Amino acid sequence: MTGLDRRGFLKLALGTTAVGLSAAAVAGCGGTGGGAGAGEGGKTTLRYAWWGNNIRQQNYTKALQQFTAANTDIGIEPEFADYTAFQERMTTQIAAREVPEIFWIASPQVMTYAKSKLYRKLDDIPTLKWDDYSEQDLETFKLGGELNTLPFGIFVPVIRYNETVAKADSVTLPAEGAGWTWDSLAELLVAYSKNNPGRRKGVPYTPDHDLTFEAWLRQHGEQLWTEDGQVGFTVDGLGSWLEWWEKLRKAGAALSLSEQEGMGPDWAQVGKKVLVNFGNSNHIIDDAKMFPKEVFRLRAMPADADATSGHKYLYFPRMAIYQRIEDGKVEAAGKVLDYNVNNPEMLKTVRLTMGAPTNPKVAEASKAFATADEKEMLAVVEKDRAAERKPRYEAPPGSSTWRTTMARVCEEIALGRSSVPDGAKKLVDEIAAGIKRAQ
Repeated sequence: MTGLDRRGFLKLALGTTAVGLSAAAVAGCGGTGGGAGAGEGGKTTLRYAWWGNNIRQQNYTKALQQFTAANTDIGIEPEFADYTAFQERMTTQIAAREVPEIFWIASPQVMTYAKSKLYRKLDDIPTLKWDDYSEQDLETFKLGGELNTLPFGIFVPVIRYNETVAKADSVTLPAEGAGWTWDSLAELLVAYSKNNPGRRKGVPYTPDHDLTFEAWLRQHGEQLWTEDGQVGFTVDGLGSWLEWWEKLRKAGAALSLSEQEGMGPDWAQVGKKVLVNFGNSNHIIDDAKMFPKEVFRLRAMPADADATSGHKYLYFPRMAIYQRIEDGKVEAAGKVLDYNVNNPEMLKTVRLTMGAPTNPKVAEASKAFATADEKEMLAVVEKDRAAERKPRYEAPPGSSTWRTTMARVCEEIALGRSSVPDGAKKLVDEIAAGIKRAQ
């Protein structure tokens, strides 16, 4: 790791618990042990690290097996963990300079890892193709002016509603356009919650959902983060978002903390209690499976008439090649990344749970095999991708726990332990302090 010793990185990662996890050994993917260079028969072995649930582990393992079967000179050693454990393991591996050659990047760590110089540049690798991407795409992908990470999916913030329940309860959402505003949505949710046959509430209490909060900020002329790595929103901007939620909560249009069993509600439990949910566009794919007899639809975020132009944005999960990779492995690693993003065959196996493909041609090709829920997701992302968009900046070093802090502040407000102004100031101050400590 360039520029940081073990103690320096652990400080930068804000004290993330350093828990090492052993690599998952998967038959058919591995080559020589320990991520060594060329093994028996000249095979190049690469460690590939990612996160998710058991289904994602199985799907990606199968896809990597398919890749190595077609590219017999490359072996892949998978390293899998759930999201939190993945970050803990990465912290340990970074400090020990034992980072996998290919790894996914948890969004809170994108700029932390960039500051640690973990990423190898990608635009000089002949086996990784960029021909299908526009200049705007490539500029959007860059960090600090460099193509050194590869977005492999696109999320956008959405309203997801239960169309089956809406039809049964004679509820019609305002059409997208001039009538689809924050006020019109709030009015619908309040009215619905007062009188519906299933005694459902309008929405779970989730003011801490990051993508929808960011959408609100951008519509109101603020940002989540600034280009120079600072908090991009004001106490008033945050307060206006929390006040919108307080009106819903006090009107009984949002689930109480007891009804949803605390912050971070489990969709399997609350999905039968609400009409609408805020979320990421890709969440429909797994969440809809929990209620197979019902149909869910996606909507773009509501927007008031005076919403700031260019407020739409794209949220990317990213992957990278380790900066200290051996030169002899670079082209093989490029092949693996190219398969991940530029080959529709990969998606037939792993599906679209990580969002719409970043490659426009792959996104179009995926419509031929996408499920109904995946097509719903692809359509809403396609609209936002075509919209005017101002730049969006990644979370700076020192901010990795901001979402946990926001959940705590929202809980305190809901329990009457804090006012909105006090909670908003507390959150902004805590995030700013964390960023300052990491500088």
